[in-house]
Amino acid sequence: MSLCLCLCSAGSGGLSAPTNVRLTSYNMDLVLRWDPPEGTTDVLTYTAAYRSSATGYKNVCTNTSALECDFTSSLSTVYGSYTGRVQAHRGAENSSWVESNLMIMDKQTFIGPPSVTLHVTGTSLEVSIKDPVFKYSELREVYTLATYNITYWKSSPKEEVKTVSGMMQDRVVLSDLEPMSEYCVQVQIIANLETGPSNYSDVVCEHTGDVDAAPWVAAVVAFVVMAAVVALVVTLVVYWTRISKFLCPEVVLPPHFKESLLPANPSIYPVSPISEHCDQVSIIADHRTEEEEEEEGGCSTQPDTSQEGG
Repeated sequence: MSLCLCLCSAGSGGLSAPTNVRLTSYNMDLVLRWDPPEGTTDVLTYTAAYRSSATGYKNVCTNTSALECDFTSSLSTVYGSYTGRVQAHRGAENSSWVESNLMIMDKQTFIGPPSVTLHVTGTSLEVSIKDPVFKYSELREVYTLATYNITYWKSSPKEEVKTVSGMMQDRVVLSDLEPMSEYCVQVQIIANLETGPSNYSDVVCEHTGDVDAAPWVAAVVAFVVMAAVVALVVTLVVYWTRISKFLCPEVVLPPHFKESLLPANPSIYPVSPISEHCDQVSIIADHRTEEEEEEEGGCSTQPDTSQEGG
């Protein structure tokens, strides 16, 4: 090991290599970190790369002045083993490459604490758990059998700590608690035996309610809600006509609008129907024959001979 460190320290051009090179993983990310070469005060740049168990080295950070390089976005999977390496640069001088430790992400990543909220229901507390956000994938996608350890205690006076282990649900009810008392809760994630447990969440405290007052309050709330609904229905039925007129009022046009809508020539388009005037007509039929008409005509044309004879 000492021989390897000596070889790594001696780079081309006499530039020392970075030190304390380590590959880390927190919440399923993959980050290579390092320290500057010992005894170097110059401004240096670095090139960092990683390789997997199936591929060769791939440069990710080139000529960076930072002392870390995040490989997460360039990963194709979180499974398998990874190794990182880094090289220092000073002008045209390059140090030798320094390799990191081997990292198996799904077995060695460090899992952060979950977030916890409490909801009071009478003398019970409902513990709502939210998993930490993974940078690559989701906790339940990688650790399908992950469980929670829930630790709780009465804060004043502090009593013996109680633990509920092996819970897979993200909502757990703690019952049989003392009324009107403050309880505090912490939660820890157990992903698998190889990864180890996460850190505990922040301590969250909440007061339980009064066991006698809880049903009474619920009954009052239910009565108020039902009374409000009934009053609303009655109001709608009784005043529906007024409400409908208020919501949908009739539109009354001003007189000058009505005049503008009348046709320009009322003789062509009468506004009202024209009244008809009728006179009574009597028809008398003439039943005389043509012979009677001839006789009547002949009598009117012949001279009176009797007067001439006298």
